[in-house]
Amino acid sequence: MKDSIQSLWENPNLLEKHYRKNKSEFKREFVLLYPNFKGKATAEFWKERLSYDSDSISWGTKKELGLVALLSLISGIFAKFPAIFSIDEEFFYPRNTSIIVFTALTVYFVKKNKLSVNKTIWISASVLISLVYINLLPNNPESNTLTLACIHLPLLLWGMFGLSFLGNEPHGFLKRLEFLRFNGDLAVMSGLLLIAGGLMTGITLGLFELIGLKIQEFYFQYIVIFGLPMVPIIAAFLTQNNPQLVNKVSPVIAKLFSPLVLVMLVVYLSAIVISGKDPYNDREFLLIFNLLLIGVMVLIFFSVAESANRRQNQFWAWILLLLAIITSIVNLIALSAIIYRISEWGFTPNRVAVLGANVLMLVHLLIVTKKLLESAMNRTESSAVGQSIVKFIPVYLIWAILMVFILPLIFGFQ
Repeated sequence: MKDSIQSLWENPNLLEKHYRKNKSEFKREFVLLYPNFKGKATAEFWKERLSYDSDSISWGTKKELGLVALLSLISGIFAKFPAIFSIDEEFFYPRNTSIIVFTALTVYFVKKNKLSVNKTIWISASVLISLVYINLLPNNPESNTLTLACIHLPLLLWGMFGLSFLGNEPHGFLKRLEFLRFNGDLAVMSGLLLIAGGLMTGITLGLFELIGLKIQEFYFQYIVIFGLPMVPIIAAFLTQNNPQLVNKVSPVIAKLFSPLVLVMLVVYLSAIVISGKDPYNDREFLLIFNLLLIGVMVLIFFSVAESANRRQNQFWAWILLLLAIITSIVNLIALSAIIYRISEWGFTPNRVAVLGANVLMLVHLLIVTKKLLESAMNRTESSAVGQSIVKFIPVYLIWAILMVFILPLIFGFQ
């Protein structure tokens, strides 16, 4: 896109076509190129045009709307497989929920970005192999490796979704950061749609209840089951075509919660000492400790992704740095706890998974913390912090592959 804008600068007709083809990418590349053309009439025109936030909602083309409708229908039918084919719900949904969600998103961006045949085949084969493999795993509800495979499969499928989003720029740093920001906007939009859907459900059931009709079973079995898989694909469609809807909300959420979470973590660590609770001998406490760690890391990475290409306020730079330092301390505590439990009771699939995940997160946190320190002290650009995040993402995907495909074999599917 960047080369296209430069080469077509004096051709307004083709430039307009490229803008309509992918508005969000065009805007991002134009911002980077603007300093080279600043002062020229064409550049100032596009600057004003792209800076204007339209109040109207773009509903895309008829072809794109048809694709969204088709993917929503297929996802809904897939979600009804247990009822259609008499499949045990406890067998089906833990294995296939992430496949339903991420496959629809992946197909949407494969079509939207017009990926090459080779990339499309590679992504399709990866998703298909995952689908077949996860459903062929032994049906043992007590199997820890099955649970771990189902937990890590969404991360692997998220990687396939990311590849489809990146399109023809899989190694582009800015495009990867855009993907992380898009995930934040997608989460916000999905949350809004779920809230709206929940309100509609309550009103609908209440109205029918008033006239003596109990439709709860029918409504949840058909409307809700079909509606839930539609949420992420509709959210992606709205966010992609109308970035102005939530792209100002996500940074506010990140900035609002970063200092609050920092205070909460400091108070929480102090409370652990006072209460006498520790993750060394309490398995459930260690689990909650790690979930807290993952949540805070997501907040840090999302906050960095939001501000990577903007002039960073030093106050927020120091907030993120302190948050990263405290999170590293939490990670060290969790890591020492799992090492202690392994030394006392030996290796199990769960302990191997938690140990590996904690090591990866600690290494990544230390890298990001170093870059945040340099950024806070004005030794490096804030974009360097963003690079330290996106460059490590493939490591998590490799780890997910090991957890899904290799760990069950090592431990004999136990």
